[in-house]
Amino acid sequence: MITPLALREKAETQAARLPALLARAEQLAGAVLLGEHGRRRAGMGDDFWQYRPAQIGDSRRMIDHRRSAMGDVQFVREREWQIAQSVMLWVDQGAAMRFASSDDLPSKAERARVLGLATAILLIRGGERVGLTGTRLPPRRGNAQILRLAEMFTEDADADYEPPEHRAMIPHARAVFISDFMGNIDDVKTALTKAADRGVRGVLLHVLDPAEEAFPFRGRTIFESVGGTLEHETLKASDLKDRYLARLAERKAELQHLCGVAGWQYGLHHTDHTAQSGLLWIWRALDGGRART
Repeated sequence: MITPLALREKAETQAARLPALLARAEQLAGAVLLGEHGRRRAGMGDDFWQYRPAQIGDSRRMIDHRRSAMGDVQFVREREWQIAQSVMLWVDQGAAMRFASSDDLPSKAERARVLGLATAILLIRGGERVGLTGTRLPPRRGNAQILRLAEMFTEDADADYEPPEHRAMIPHARAVFISDFMGNIDDVKTALTKAADRGVRGVLLHVLDPAEEAFPFRGRTIFESVGGTLEHETLKASDLKDRYLARLAERKAELQHLCGVAGWQYGLHHTDHTAQSGLLWIWRALDGGRART
């Protein structure tokens, strides 16, 4: 299993191959995203937006003592520009993501994790707060946060398919989902619906192995899930090709439709393409269009 430091090194290397994007990330450090209101520098976007309960990692100086004195819960007074700078990641850790059709190709999990961490590196270097969806790792800045993300990205789930995590999404923040999305489509629908209800906009990157697109199987074939929970044997695998490709096309269309309804952007990435191409697409999608809240 790849170690957190090795994963971070891969992501750092990948990010270093994108000097133009790194230059853009440095520019973002002095700017904030305010959606349709355009860009303002820190200090100009101080209009009050909302109170929220204090989370682990919040400093004491962030607590609004006047609001907190009204009850037993400590509250943080967040500004609009702080909300706009929060980005939440979900990288699929399911067993199905560990599939690779060739030893010359990375697994879907390895590619997804490197892309997720490289995205976090670029955003954090640009002054934004990055964390995970859910409650395990709220958005923060700094190199320590990158290492925490790397550590969590190395965890493997036992189940073949992991549903997208959609708890504790910060209203009007941004999000990045990376997965093969081979599981229950209703789980994706639920996650994107809840995100849209909270004003969260983001990008969904669909990662597939080239064999999953071509279905090159013939003759007697045993299909077994990576987690070992599913198995199917056929004497004529080629007879399944048309039905499989039709269902794959249907899944892509469903994902694109859900993204369109939720105001997200859909991207497709294959593991035989460069990781740089995937990172470039994520960065452009986050930095423009509907992914900017």
